[in-house]
Amino acid sequence: MLLSSSSVFPEPTAAAFQLAAALGYDGIEVMVWTDAVSQDAGALRGLSAHYGVPVLSVHAPCLLVTQRVWSPDPWERLRRAAELAETLEAPTVVVHPPFTWQRDYARSFADGLGRVADRFGGLRFAVENMYPVRMAGREFVPYVPGWDPTDTGYDAYTLDVSHCAASHTDSLEMADRMGAGLAHVHLGDGTGEGRDEHLVPGRGNQPCAELLSSLAGRGFTGAVAVEVATRRAKSRAEREADLRAALDFAREHLTTPTPVDA
Repeated sequence: MLLSSSSVFPEPTAAAFQLAAALGYDGIEVMVWTDAVSQDAGALRGLSAHYGVPVLSVHAPCLLVTQRVWSPDPWERLRRAAELAETLEAPTVVVHPPFTWQRDYARSFADGLGRVADRFGGLRFAVENMYPVRMAGREFVPYVPGWDPTDTGYDAYTLDVSHCAASHTDSLEMADRMGAGLAHVHLGDGTGEGRDEHLVPGRGNQPCAELLSSLAGRGFTGAVAVEVATRRAKSRAEREADLRAALDFAREHLTTPTPVDA
């Protein structure tokens, strides 16, 4: 089981390593964002060695708040994320579909992603399912060609359960559509209210347990990363309790060892 460094926000990336070690997670997914440590292979390698927790996936800077991390060019950001993953010997890079305003990037995304994958032959570039945005009673899709990457088709996917909730999509059906391309899972929960919640698994109404239990039969050989929102935690102890609960839930229902499980 991996801990996404986004799960400790607003604490910095270094705190993710500390908490992962204390709670017994098997590895870290580094969310590359404005925290300089998240962008620095040397710093990350040092944290990994100090806490004995490997970095096993890298989330490329694809969020609105990370559009200037490393470069305004999304291909350069993806290339830098791939170099970071390669240096850290992390096998998976998580990437979002292009935003609608990234016209040139979107136009060549599928082919360009294939070229990047060829260049970094040891890495999987797992495209994540997203969700439509609902505001003031209206709905729009900020991604091109859409929020569901299976409509286009890629070699590898990241299945995000919270995003399934926000898009009113059954995560088991999404896993079916991803098929053998399912390479990575972001474990969080949601209520299906149409917004991205990233609740601790078991605190929403999504089939988190069923999905985890189904992975063995799907031939899944990737990693599961806990990606939950703890920014409203009133203390470090409360954040730690949430991350421990997420890990316990995952280990209870994940019926087959993944490559990062002991």
